Amino acid sequence: MSYQVIARKYRPQSFPDVVGQDHVTRTLSQAIAQKRIAHAYLFCGPRGTGKTTIARIFAKCLNATDGPRADFDPEDPRAKEIAEGRSLDVFEIDGASNNGVEQVRELRETCKYAPSSSRFKIYIIDEVHMLSTAAFNALLKTLEEPPEHVKFLFATTDPEKVLPTILSRCQRFDLRRIPAALIAEHLAQIAKQEKVQVDAPALLAIARGAEGAMRDAESTLDQLISFCGNDIHEPDVLSMFGLAAQAQVLELAGAVLNGEIEPALRLVNDLANHGKDLGRLLSDLLNHFRNLLIFQVSRGDLSMLEVVEAEVASLAQQAKIAPQDALTRILDVLADAEMRFRDATSKKILVEVALLKAIEARNAVSIDSVLQRLQGLRGVHQGGSVAATATGQSASPAPARTPRASMQSAAPSAEPARAEMAPVAAKAPAPAGLPVEPSLILKEPSTPAPAQGMDLGSLWSAVLEAVGRASPFLRSYLNKAHPVRIEKHTFIIGFDPEFEDHVMLVDQPRNHAVLQTKLKELGHPDLQFRFIKAETPVQYRGSSEPIPEEPPAPAARPAQAPTQTPAQKAKPAAAPPVAAKEKTVAVPFSKEEFKNDPLIQKALEVFKGQIVQVRA
Repeated sequence: MSYQVIARKYRPQSFPDVVGQDHVTRTLSQAIAQKRIAHAYLFCGPRGTGKTTIARIFAKCLNATDGPRADFDPEDPRAKEIAEGRSLDVFEIDGASNNGVEQVRELRETCKYAPSSSRFKIYIIDEVHMLSTAAFNALLKTLEEPPEHVKFLFATTDPEKVLPTILSRCQRFDLRRIPAALIAEHLAQIAKQEKVQVDAPALLAIARGAEGAMRDAESTLDQLISFCGNDIHEPDVLSMFGLAAQAQVLELAGAVLNGEIEPALRLVNDLANHGKDLGRLLSDLLNHFRNLLIFQVSRGDLSMLEVVEAEVASLAQQAKIAPQDALTRILDVLADAEMRFRDATSKKILVEVALLKAIEARNAVSIDSVLQRLQGLRGVHQGGSVAATATGQSASPAPARTPRASMQSAAPSAEPARAEMAPVAAKAPAPAGLPVEPSLILKEPSTPAPAQGMDLGSLWSAVLEAVGRASPFLRSYLNKAHPVRIEKHTFIIGFDPEFEDHVMLVDQPRNHAVLQTKLKELGHPDLQFRFIKAETPVQYRGSSEPIPEEPPAPAARPAQAPTQTPAQKAKPAAAPPVAAKEKTVAVPFSKEEFKNDPLIQKALEVFKGQIVQVRA
């Protein structure tokens, strides 16, 4: 006899011989035992998982001599006829070459006749999704109400292309990819019967390369026997498939988790120089990190993993050094690289860049953590500003808990407080040997209390200066506003009709809280804010900020004497108030430069957003 390949020689001949599809074989066996045999079945699944094989075995069960029965005798003549393709009542049709209406019309005419010697006339149509739409429609009526002696068994690798009207008339069975451990175990039995020595790592490499298809694994074993003889080792399998060894994949994963850039790139370079498939390397690495994440989440439960005992120790070791959020980011990077791998021209560079990004993702900080830290820094900054105004001292937290940037940002806010508190201290010097109570100093505000004749321009400039340190964005809107008046403990702020849309943007509870906090720091804790639309007075036009009115001439100073506080009398005549002394110079703003700013572009990339509108 001519040589018969391993895939055909060891093809399963009964349900117990089928590997990895117990959910299908058990259901069919129970259906036969309960005599609940349908008229049409559809077997779906990847290549090499046993669709046509199960259909043939099911046909043997139905047409066995004393059947239907699932435990038929393999030596039964009718079973042998079906296995050898000699049965007159079992028709195997290739859907790819018989996909027209004429072939379906012929099938409809012949299925009316009774079987010649068997109990059922069985039609096995392989790759049924290749039938044309017209052929499917021609088969509908016969498929829905076939003669009692007719059974249809369909097999397909692409069930999505089968018409829904066909699917609704069939019992569907989805076959799974066979786990690598079961494939390796089955190959070991075949190698033993063929008297071939294959070491365990080689069997595992064959199973990995087959990707869940038993027929592919058996064909590979057949080819390896022809290439290596009766002694097969792992390097032989790796060279044939272009795969990286499992130890190399684990080593590369360890380099990523430990942040070792140079060893990772060196290992990828060596694998590429030895002709390894970098796409398969990327897939193996992605699968390993997936297993590592599942191992962590399930706390060591191996029921969700397809790993061998040699991998379990590595998973347990690497799980201790890899946080779950880091694994998630690494998986995201590798999955994105795998998606772009097919279209990449320089595949090696793509893999190297993906590894560098994965190493960076290992130590990256999530957006939620960044936002929490920013919120904490903002609270520290605001608290330091209040304390500096109250006590005249710079409120800087402990260096071990606060970054240097926040310490530097808190320091300038304390300088105006010192300048304002100095006259107050000079007003009431403490007797020698007695300390000054801070509560006594705090009772006198650094800015005059709101009164009918107070200088609104100076107060508004001080407010803008304080708000600018806390929220530059809020100040950018308030620069278009101007003070109107103070009535009934309410500071009324107006926006010119040209900027009336700013009222809705500024009039928010959060902005009110910021403004009231700054007013409290300036010595006006009882003032509230209200924003209205009002024409801009002449003295506030032509500038991005309200400009305080010029101080009156020396001759007019006696008329202002009743409104001056003792603290103001103690100041030198040439020293104006701090808030009125400091003026903010308007900086030119370019929308194009803002859009092209690297930080803005990076923020758009991180948050997957786009710029809707830019306002100066």
